[in-house]
Amino acid sequence: MDQARESAQASRRREATRATLWGLLVAGLVVAGIYFGSRGLKDFDTALVSYAGASVFAAFGVGYRYAMWLRRPPTRLYWRRGWQLFLSPRRLPGNLLRLVPLLWHNIIAQTFIRRRSHLRWSAHMFLFWGVVLAAAITFPLSFGWIHFETPPDSQQRYLAFVFGLQITSYRLGTITAEIIFNGLVFASVLVLIGVFLALWRRARDLDALAVEQLASDFLPLIFLFAISVTGLLLTVSARFMHGFHYVFLSQIHAVTVILALLYLPFGKFFHIFQRPAQLSLDYYRRAGEETGPAQCVRCGGPFASKLHVSDLKDVEGDLGIRYQLESGVHYQEVCPSCRRKTLALLQDDLWQDARRRTATQRNS
Repeated sequence: MDQARESAQASRRREATRATLWGLLVAGLVVAGIYFGSRGLKDFDTALVSYAGASVFAAFGVGYRYAMWLRRPPTRLYWRRGWQLFLSPRRLPGNLLRLVPLLWHNIIAQTFIRRRSHLRWSAHMFLFWGVVLAAAITFPLSFGWIHFETPPDSQQRYLAFVFGLQITSYRLGTITAEIIFNGLVFASVLVLIGVFLALWRRARDLDALAVEQLASDFLPLIFLFAISVTGLLLTVSARFMHGFHYVFLSQIHAVTVILALLYLPFGKFFHIFQRPAQLSLDYYRRAGEETGPAQCVRCGGPFASKLHVSDLKDVEGDLGIRYQLESGVHYQEVCPSCRRKTLALLQDDLWQDARRRTATQRNS
């Protein structure tokens, strides 16, 4: 027992060390992206250093947790098998064509949520696109990838630079300027609508409300609400209140954003990075259909695909689960219906045996 416990602890330490290295690699890539994307920090705004630092920590956390997530035998097998199937030379052209509708239904339109509830889907859509818009603006600004300047010959124009290259210019007071300056305002409004719709749905769904928890279900909404509200208050202070309490509001906003970034790898937000990996399940299902169904060794009927049954055997072997009999028959080769029947027959045999022992004891 002691040797087994020590072996398990050593295995966990190796996994944690490997995940830490992956986390450091991801964080290092973000730091390198900040340095080179801002042209050696020439375009980096030191006022945003706290956001950039929190982003680097979040990158480390995402890399660490993703590596630990992939250490689970079922997840690791599906991950590797998904890439093998997708990059297979024979399937690659069809897989690339199939990727477009998969991205549309699972990431962009999220139709799988609409099938469950239109209200849930509406909340997800507002939250998703609000967060995407905010991230597309704030991360490049915080990393110094995008910056704005006024030309020396005019204070009524702005020059927009991406990676040090000027891409456009616009005059103040134009529609283009208003859209660019208020991009985060639009994002905040979308997020707030999504938050209210999510809370409205959860307040009406009593079954879901009974099992929801603060940390996993409401804390993400609290973070999104706080970031959006404090961001909107900054705009109100700057444009309508002559900067009243702007410094205080900016500090509160920074705290909420940084806390959300620190929470990102360890809370419900992590599913943002898990969801794309689930696209491989469609390719896995199609590959399983090509291998044909497995035949139950008890009734001879088809059930799961041969590919799925074979992979389940491998996963159970990695987990130390031995369901193979001396005859060579594996438990995974029995269909679910026969498993239930076998379990019922076993329970009946045990019950009959107990009754016989009781009758024997009474007669003796």
